[in-house]
Amino acid sequence: MKHLALPLFIAVSLAAPALAKDPPPAEPPRPPSPGAKHSPRAPLWSYDGDTGPTKWSEIDPKFRLCQSGKRQSPIDIETQTVERGGLKPIMFNYVAGPLTVVNGNNTIQVNFTTSGGARLDGLEYKLVQMVFHAPSEEKIDGLATPISAQLIHRAGDTRTAVVAIRFKLGKENKALKPIFERLPKTDAFNETVESFNPADILPANPAYFTYMGSLTTPPCTEDVKWFVMRQTVDISFRQLSAFKERYKSNSRPSQPVNGRRVQEYVEEQ
Repeated sequence: MKHLALPLFIAVSLAAPALAKDPPPAEPPRPPSPGAKHSPRAPLWSYDGDTGPTKWSEIDPKFRLCQSGKRQSPIDIETQTVERGGLKPIMFNYVAGPLTVVNGNNTIQVNFTTSGGARLDGLEYKLVQMVFHAPSEEKIDGLATPISAQLIHRAGDTRTAVVAIRFKLGKENKALKPIFERLPKTDAFNETVESFNPADILPANPAYFTYMGSLTTPPCTEDVKWFVMRQTVDISFRQLSAFKERYKSNSRPSQPVNGRRVQEYVEEQ
């Protein structure tokens, strides 16, 4: 989130020439993009074992917020305690455009360039990336869904916002079909989809929860504005299985709320 003044990238593994006498020094690993995981050639962290979420802060000093941060994501949203009223609907301005599908190591990463954006909290944000987590990192009253998409937006170089869409098992999601048909098969995977409109995966109900949080992956940068759509969207068992065959469980556990303000927007009748 998961969750950005971080560059988008396409990681490509380069083999040193067989006849080279002295291979060039290895490039330092690039910082991860917002939802994209670390480079396949530099697997610094993961979701289990000694490089799992509880160890992220020990892997690199730059990841210290993963442990010490007080506004971390994801969180478990308790509907009995949220504040209601005073919010405006999200003004989505998504348009159809090309996208690039790459392997983010721990998830599929979708990069956008000309797909529009959204007006969030009175600011215009540009959609730059989408990643998936299974099960969903976002929980509502303790319940996760089988998978979720996190649409990452930026306003300038310092403001980041994430719109989370949760999926439930049901009918095939035709809008996601061109993406899920291109699930990365190799580390250096890179394919283009000529036209995709992010608006096609939005739920019909505009209700959402919002709070201040962080990226859900190292370096766990804070001051990320989250918008979690309340209504779920269908995805088929076949689509979910295809994702989980390529990417195992890739969700960060819920983080302490620490007294943060969590609000809900409900459409006026």
